[in-house]
Amino acid sequence: MASDRTWSTGLFDCCSDRHTCCLTFWCPCVAFGRTSEILDKGSSNCCVNGTLYTLLCIVTATSSFRPFYSCCYRTKLREQYLSGENHCDDVGVHLFCHCCALCQEYRELQNRGFDMSAGWKGNPHMHNKAVSKAPAVEGEMMR
Repeated sequence: MASDRTWSTGLFDCCSDRHTCCLTFWCPCVAFGRTSEILDKGSSNCCVNGTLYTLLCIVTATSSFRPFYSCCYRTKLREQYLSGENHCDDVGVHLFCHCCALCQEYRELQNRGFDMSAGWKGNPHMHNKAVSKAPAVEGEMMR
């Protein structure tokens, strides 16, 4: 794994983990639901988010709204674990490489120690590790 503030795998490294690749290709609603529940820190439910994702796919025949919904979670992942930069890229990545983006996000949380199938409640050892980027402090604290 590279730095703690960069992606642990590339966008097109889908085949590096065949299980995750198959899951995001054949059941993207499950991969999205699991990822979103963990990024929401348990305030949402895997099944609810996965169902909403599926409904967006069904209601919009072109699936044009799905990338805009799912890119919000890529932004959350970036803010919680990565550098927090390039929010505009998140929309483009989900718009043009949606399955690869879902797969990369799923792998990222796995590589950071989450058991994705257990959800937020099944990963109590990870609850304090999801911390937003702290502001940089230069020098000493002064009164």
